[in-house]
Amino acid sequence: MDIEENQNHQPGNREENQEQEVVTKVTGMYKDWFLDYASYVILERAVPNIEDGFKPVHRRIMQAMKDLDDGRYNKVANIVGHTMQYHPHGDASIADAMVQLGQKDLLIDTQGNWGNILTGDRAAASRYIEARLSKFALEVVFNPKVTHWQASYDGRRKEPITLPVKFPLLLAQGVEGIAVGLSTKILPHNFIELIEASIKHLQGKRFKLYPDFPTAGIMDVSNYNDGLRGGKIRVRAKINQLNKNTLVINEIPFSTTTSTLIDSILKANDKGKIKIKSIEDNTAENVEILVHLPGNISPDKTIDALYAFTNCEVSISPLSCVIIDNKPHFLGISEILRLSTDHTVELLKKELEIKLNELQEQWHFASLERIFIENRIYRDIEEEETWEGVIKAIDKGLKPHIKHLKRAITEEDIVRLTEIRIKRISKFDIDKAQQKIEALEGDIAQVKHHLEHLIEYAIDYFKTIKENHSKGKERLTEIRIFDDIEATKVVIRNTKLYVNRKEGFIGTSLKKDEYVTDCSDIDDIICFTEDGMMKVVKVDSKVFIGKNIIHVAVFKKKDKRTIYNLIYRDGNGGKSYIKRFAVTSITRDREYSVGKGKAGTKVFYFSENPNGEAEIVSVYLRQIGNIKKLKFDLDFADQMIKGRNAKGNLVTKHAIKKIELKEEGVSTLKPRKIWFDDTVRRLNVEGRGELLGEFKANDRLLLVTQEGLTTTIKPELTKRFDDEYIVIEQWNPKKPLTAVYWEGEKERYYVKRFLIENPEKEELIITEHPKSYLELFSTDFIPQLEIVYRKQRNKEQKPNDIINLETFISVKGIKAQGNQLTTESVTQLNLLEPIEPEIEEEQVVETEEEENKSDFNESENNSSTTENDGQKGTQGSLFD
Repeated sequence: MDIEENQNHQPGNREENQEQEVVTKVTGMYKDWFLDYASYVILERAVPNIEDGFKPVHRRIMQAMKDLDDGRYNKVANIVGHTMQYHPHGDASIADAMVQLGQKDLLIDTQGNWGNILTGDRAAASRYIEARLSKFALEVVFNPKVTHWQASYDGRRKEPITLPVKFPLLLAQGVEGIAVGLSTKILPHNFIELIEASIKHLQGKRFKLYPDFPTAGIMDVSNYNDGLRGGKIRVRAKINQLNKNTLVINEIPFSTTTSTLIDSILKANDKGKIKIKSIEDNTAENVEILVHLPGNISPDKTIDALYAFTNCEVSISPLSCVIIDNKPHFLGISEILRLSTDHTVELLKKELEIKLNELQEQWHFASLERIFIENRIYRDIEEEETWEGVIKAIDKGLKPHIKHLKRAITEEDIVRLTEIRIKRISKFDIDKAQQKIEALEGDIAQVKHHLEHLIEYAIDYFKTIKENHSKGKERLTEIRIFDDIEATKVVIRNTKLYVNRKEGFIGTSLKKDEYVTDCSDIDDIICFTEDGMMKVVKVDSKVFIGKNIIHVAVFKKKDKRTIYNLIYRDGNGGKSYIKRFAVTSITRDREYSVGKGKAGTKVFYFSENPNGEAEIVSVYLRQIGNIKKLKFDLDFADQMIKGRNAKGNLVTKHAIKKIELKEEGVSTLKPRKIWFDDTVRRLNVEGRGELLGEFKANDRLLLVTQEGLTTTIKPELTKRFDDEYIVIEQWNPKKPLTAVYWEGEKERYYVKRFLIENPEKEELIITEHPKSYLELFSTDFIPQLEIVYRKQRNKEQKPNDIINLETFISVKGIKAQGNQLTTESVTQLNLLEPIEPEIEEEQVVETEEEENKSDFNESENNSSTTENDGQKGTQGSLFD
């Protein structure tokens, strides 16, 4: 090792005898060692080769299993020991890699306890479990004739450089590895979809590939980015509501186990993010985790909270890196599929060329053998005494008969003729020999045809693999677009918030002061003070807001329906104003004024209205001067809703004594439009999916399930709707509902029309017989039903009937059985276009608040005035 020392004086005021800094340059062997080590780890340990999709350890395991293969199971310990002839590492790493291969259930046929990818249980010791190559592996992985070999690490054996895999195995199994300076993470993809994508590529068609996980679950691939760096997928557990107090998890996200999932749920419960009663793991062959909830907890919100705060939803970032020509390359999944498919075509071509050469050699020798025996050339060697004479005699005898051969005769060919036994010559059948030659000619023609139509041959090859090996390999992971879950909306509020109004403090530790509301540690709190200041702060044990707090509440970001009604004095001796505003966004910890920020501002009246209610208040003035009218009423409904920075409308120039609530208000907001997004099975107000209608405060949704359960609910945006719901629409209490169902006991179709009498109760609208089922359901005023009858033997086909169901049966109670539809055998029932009622229901649309532009005008005696400041307030900045 060469060490070069450079001693340089450092700048600055130093004494001459001060020790100088030494810079040492490391050269020699160390100079390249790190790069050599990094290259070794990348190429020989961590990153797979694109040609066969294997890391070196997996490739060596497969070769060892091929060496030992006799159709029977081998002890894994024996396979591991055999693999050590190729792999220069310990038996533990080989055994772990083999278990990973076996758990993917593609290349290895396993026997014994190989662990459980669902629970995370480890496999038994390698001496207790057995394995053999699967039929799929034997068919697509090995072919010594096209394999390139290299010396093993000790030079005693030959190992494959790459195995001739004729399948996109890398994408089917997936792989993860960490090298020096880079890593790779290729997610597993569906077996059948890979074959179909390969076929589409060969046909020149476009294709899309997305991961598929053995743990199933639900997946959002919106940002997959073809598996390249920067991409991300979100995977969720499949959670269903077993009953009103129990959730069941049947599928888990990839990269988690039932143990880690349950641990994350318990931690979230301990931190107060969610609230559960108990959790039960019944997982065996399939996942079953039961989450028991307390009686007062919403199952829908709990499902969202599980996704927001636990491993029930995980994000996975793929990073597709492979070895090509001994160098790492970052390629997309689609490009890997194309290269793998093209490599498969090349391997198929090589195999066909080898097979053609072998067939042509067989045809050549079969033709020589026939000439040799049929023309009795073997008799020409009877007089020869030397080996050279024998060779020459046979060569001379063959020459008149070899014009049709495809190549010249070699000495090796003649030697093979001399090895034919007398017994075979004596039993030689010319016809059979000719049939064999013709069969070989047919095989040669077929192979040549395959070579001329190589793409078609490769497509047929992939179709054959699909036909023989795709059973049980259907997609497990459901692809769906996820709805974004706001943590603040689903978190369990298990902390109590208190306020000391006079001193101006709020917090969770002020237990001796006034209780305000339940909250969580991720909530924001909005506060108003008597001097007109507004502030939003994070929940904490104790926070100073400002003296004389008049309002404290949990702040809902982007909430346009919570309206604040306010009457305030703008500064000392200033005029009084009235205003209505919403707070949708704000900068946390920043103080805002409800007026113009003047000293002496005072709030006389304040109310928070969750649905835009507008009350009537009575204003009392002080007796100063010659004011004639000391009391008058104000209706907040006469005021427009503006931005929080708006000054408001003038109430009075005189001093206000007090303001009292005279009459509770009703909502002045327009009905809220609600849509149903069938993709994520959720309600929304952003216009995604089907418009259900415009909902007022007391409007409800009608829900009907396939099992015949009917109920109504308030339209909560957090509600999840399973696929079992066949009707999700706005409920009109005055509109009769019509159901056609099969009555299991009487084995007849029945019709009933009814109104929902108890909106809060879920009721069964068909009979409880196990064979009863709901056939059709209509919310039309006058539905029409078409009956298609079954043709009876030896009878004419009965024409279809069209029935007006309004006249067929009157509206009865929801528990009524209804009327029997027909006694005839029915093939099909169809709902037709309904009949429009003669008198259409009158629809009343609530006037929008923005259209109420009447101002409170100043009275003749100047006892009170209103002024419109003409300014629309600007929204504050978003949270940091």
